[in-house]
Amino acid sequence: MTKYIFVTGGVVSSLGKGITAASLGSLLKRRGFKVSILKMDPYINVDAGAMSPFQHGEVFVTWDGAETDLDLGHYERFIDEAISAKNSCTTGKVYSAVIQREREGGYNGGTVQVIPHITNEIQDRILAVGEDNDIVISEIGGTVGDIEGLPFLEAIRQLSVRVGKENILYCHVTLVPYIAASGELKTKPTQHSVNELRRIGIQPDVIVCRSQYTVGPDLREKIGLFCSVAPECVVEAKDSDSIYRIPEVLHEQGFDSMVLKKLGLPADKEPDMKDWQEFLRRYDSLTGEVTVALVGKYTEIKDAYLSVNEALAHAGIANGVKVKVMPVEAEDLVTGNPSDILSCADAILVPGGFGQRGVEGKILAAKYARESKKPYFGLCLGMQVAAIEFARNVLGLEEANSLEMDENTVHPVIHLMDEQKNIVDIGGTSRLGAYPCDIAEESKSAKIYGSLSISERHRHRFEFNNEYIEMFDKAGMKVAGICPVGGQVEILENVNHPWMIGVQFHPEFLSRPVRPHPLFKDFIAAAVKNAKI
Repeated sequence: MTKYIFVTGGVVSSLGKGITAASLGSLLKRRGFKVSILKMDPYINVDAGAMSPFQHGEVFVTWDGAETDLDLGHYERFIDEAISAKNSCTTGKVYSAVIQREREGGYNGGTVQVIPHITNEIQDRILAVGEDNDIVISEIGGTVGDIEGLPFLEAIRQLSVRVGKENILYCHVTLVPYIAASGELKTKPTQHSVNELRRIGIQPDVIVCRSQYTVGPDLREKIGLFCSVAPECVVEAKDSDSIYRIPEVLHEQGFDSMVLKKLGLPADKEPDMKDWQEFLRRYDSLTGEVTVALVGKYTEIKDAYLSVNEALAHAGIANGVKVKVMPVEAEDLVTGNPSDILSCADAILVPGGFGQRGVEGKILAAKYARESKKPYFGLCLGMQVAAIEFARNVLGLEEANSLEMDENTVHPVIHLMDEQKNIVDIGGTSRLGAYPCDIAEESKSAKIYGSLSISERHRHRFEFNNEYIEMFDKAGMKVAGICPVGGQVEILENVNHPWMIGVQFHPEFLSRPVRPHPLFKDFIAAAVKNAKI
């Protein structure tokens, strides 16, 4: 029988439910269990694809093409498993499915209600993930008490009846704030949070206390007493310098063993943490630093380029250096001097994006990188702007542009994909998910990957215009990767540059702490060489 763990949050949002779920998933997988993690988001949007980075942060794309919450990126990085569209469950998806079923006559003319129809749909989606796994960890987005989250909480309460309480564990993540005026940690917010959960009908089995400071045994005992939880089931998750320490922090407190015992699963086998511990050892022994200029238009938003930042960090640790990410607003390169802004960087990265704002600044970043010979890595739009810059300033096609930015350009070196031309809906209709790529044998990318055939994840509507391949090739911008399915250009390499690579895909989604992405790893190696560390 599959076991189900539900992670809820109380007091405030952004407490780290996702990291708690991911850390527990990592520990359980390393004990030999088949684990998957599901995110349940109360927002009415069907998915995260059309949501603003200012509000939502990055969109994480699954291998099968779902546009999801950034927490799914944490899940993949921690459990090292490619999770799918079914691991993302939003209110929008749930209601859409129920309404569609009602329209088709699936309820035999009955009245459709939140209970049982919405809650049943939520449960069915949880159980679907459980079909192929020993343990499913489900994170409930938002905070206990939020109106929009009530159907999800009711659904997981009902599920304990449906599958048996012995197969369910409720984990509540809550804040234990420090009040500077009194110099004390306060448990009352946790008590109120748990009471709110109990009013809904859910008694937590385990409480994870988030705090700036150590939550001592006395406080744990107090929390346990007032929340009807054994003191040993009150676990501390103090602020850390790295999210990647959390699995070990939880394991040292016996968190994973406690969870397994409560679920009636064997807890005698210790998790195999050798590679994780080696990663942390390398993290603690970094000796140098390189600066990477990240040129985007959401740089003030911490989570807008989360997977890129994590991939850079993984690559830095693999190279023995700390990567300092220098955020650069693309528009500042238009109003200012690119050399003055970018000269202190050891390498330049332009991430993916949509829309006209900031594009000319990104083109200037590519121009500066090409002329200064600094390592340049372009992701998705970052590849496209490098192509536009090359066309304008090397090929002499001064009006070259993308049709996304200029519908009337006489040199559309980037154009709209044929299959995108008649699409009206903007949500979930891009070229999404994993596609194959054949890599040219003598290319730099072939050496980096150590393979001539790869698969990477995509999220785009516009692509390199293949009519310009020959012209680019003759001038030194080589096509190093092509999709064998549709013929799309996937990788461009400037062979007259020490390290200038643009990719149409998003390699950041495949980077792992213990297995950094080869392109990012080599990019940082080039940055180290440029910095002469």
